[in-house]
Amino acid sequence: MIRTGLDEITVLATSSQTGGALFAMQIRMPPGGGPPVMHRHDPGEVYYVQSGEFTFYIGGADDPDRRRVTARAGDAVPLAGRTPHTVRNESSEDAVAFVVHAPGAPMEGFLRAVAALEGRPGIDEVLVVAERNGIELLGPIP
Repeated sequence: MIRTGLDEITVLATSSQTGGALFAMQIRMPPGGGPPVMHRHDPGEVYYVQSGEFTFYIGGADDPDRRRVTARAGDAVPLAGRTPHTVRNESSEDAVAFVVHAPGAPMEGFLRAVAALEGRPGIDEVLVVAERNGIELLGPIP
């Protein structure tokens, strides 16, 4: 299991197991969990919500199609690569989803590197790890 912030990630398929094609995981996000800022990366991703409720913020501040999407059990939320987004658990119960990133190495590398940081990493440390893995942190939710 990988812990990043409040979130618990169970790896189901690694990048090396899939020849780099994808990284598959199950995420358990408690209330208040999720990345604190908007971000984007080259890999596309799909969330399939198994239980609870996830709130997705999709699109940048200047994007006319910017939206907030609430996804519940049985919902799938696909995100094309390079789409500004973040996901949060704004409910009062844990939320669980099956998630696939394709290709897999950037997100797997980022999650493993952040989890390896000692204590509660500062934003400067996370920025360095993000940049090394091709993830651009964009700032607060618009």
